[in-house]
Amino acid sequence: MAGSQGDSGDDILTHMLRKALIVWGGWEGHEPRKVAELMRRVLSDDGFEVEVSDSLDAFGDERKLMGFDLIVPHWTMGKIEPTQLNPVLRAVQSGVGLAGCHGGMCDAFRNAPDWHFLTGGQWVAHPGNDGVRYPVRITDPDHPVTRGIGDFEVTSEQYYLHVDPAVKVLAVTRFPVADGPHVANGPVDMPVVWTKRYGHGRVYYNALGHRAEVLEREPVLTLLRRGFIWAADR
Repeated sequence: MAGSQGDSGDDILTHMLRKALIVWGGWEGHEPRKVAELMRRVLSDDGFEVEVSDSLDAFGDERKLMGFDLIVPHWTMGKIEPTQLNPVLRAVQSGVGLAGCHGGMCDAFRNAPDWHFLTGGQWVAHPGNDGVRYPVRITDPDHPVTRGIGDFEVTSEQYYLHVDPAVKVLAVTRFPVADGPHVANGPVDMPVVWTKRYGHGRVYYNALGHRAEVLEREPVLTLLRRGFIWAADR
């Protein structure tokens, strides 16, 4: 049975074997290899056949990308060439899902605005750097990704992002917590978890996950797991 095509009200259901591609690399501070291995375990546990690559050339084979149900990038900063980016854009637009977290998805490829348009946001700051204790508030408790999950706190980087107004926000964090030039603007709610559509494709992003240990904690791990499943549901 397939899930609803809508963004809310549909259950995450048992699914047939699906295929996922994880591509990891970039800045080592985000532990790309370790996070990719965690993501591989999560996807495998949920019945995905998973392929893992540490080369952006994995994005270059458009025909192969079309055979995946889900693309999971974890590549902080770096540079992506049009021959690597364009096949991803076309694959997601055709219905392949895209899902990821933290800087591995929304601080990737600062030279590529088409990537930012695809993902729905771009990191610009993390006041206080790593080790900030901050709250995460669930704003859509009825979505299949967040259902049954209450508000919680994390200790990590608190991401300040420039966000596409078209995204569907599932959770937010309140700024300011740490000092910085943003404080003069007063309190703002920054999206932490969101979904969006890109053509026929589903896109999921979670700003948490500076290190693997953050992703391994609950309810962050459940949010990631459910996000993968939601994005892969065509």
